[in-house]
Amino acid sequence: MPIRIPNDLPAVKVLTDENIFVMTETRALTQDIRPLKILLLNLMPKKIETETQFSRLLGNTPLQVELELIHTKSHQSKNVSPEHLLSFYKTFDDVKERNFDGMIITGAPVEQLPFQQVEYWQELCGIMEWSKSHVHSTFHICWGAQAGLFYHFGIEKKPLPQKLFGVFPHVVEYKRSILFRGFDDCFMVPHSRHTGLDEAAVRRTPGLKVLASSPEAGIFAISTGNGKQIFITGHPEYDAGTLRSEYERDLAEGRPIALPQHYFPDDDPARAPQVTWRSHANLLYSNWLNYFVYQTTPYDLSQIK
Repeated sequence: MPIRIPNDLPAVKVLTDENIFVMTETRALTQDIRPLKILLLNLMPKKIETETQFSRLLGNTPLQVELELIHTKSHQSKNVSPEHLLSFYKTFDDVKERNFDGMIITGAPVEQLPFQQVEYWQELCGIMEWSKSHVHSTFHICWGAQAGLFYHFGIEKKPLPQKLFGVFPHVVEYKRSILFRGFDDCFMVPHSRHTGLDEAAVRRTPGLKVLASSPEAGIFAISTGNGKQIFITGHPEYDAGTLRSEYERDLAEGRPIALPQHYFPDDDPARAPQVTWRSHANLLYSNWLNYFVYQTTPYDLSQIK
């Protein structure tokens, strides 16, 4: 089944060219099926790139997904046109009276700031509080995971000695986790961040379960007992060239940056990186949509609690 997205969203052409089954709003209105309503809170500066990455993953499942995009009104994005936001995005005020089967809170390039100094922190807190009663399952990504763990459980983030940058091997810790059903013994995930979690605090917090981790990158996936809140510290949604773009950007701006680990063949940036994480990224989102959203969400969204 396809992902249902607005008719003219730039992702439509990109995904169609990649042979991803996309259904525009016009076609979807002729079908008598209730799609899963997924809300994407896009905090990333390159919004078109990010919305395409998540649309790609959400569209590669047997379920029909209706994706809605929101951005924070307390922050003015400088990397996307006002016309794009006006055409395809809403604000929290536009959706706060509604319920959703699932929500994704993306990462954001603000991890080195204290949470309270982030321009839209109070607005984000309001959205995360609202999600507890209006969203069946919420997926928090990278900085979004750090923000969610801090807001809901008081767990602090910690600065890393150097940027964690590359594609790293991971293992499933909790073997009975249905979020990782079908995963190999080792799977790869991209990371790009300057901060990490207080892992001891995560492991001793009642109500949280560590599902997967990496010897190099630390804890990767955490869930509440019922899967209403899931926290993912990496970026399985990244495209093949995302880490390369970040590396070249930092080089051009004169920032200290090391080669992304386990990314370029033979650590040669002149060679095209090999994607080693795509299949597990698709499986992760397919499992989330199936087991934590579709299988358990009420048909009547007003019944979400």
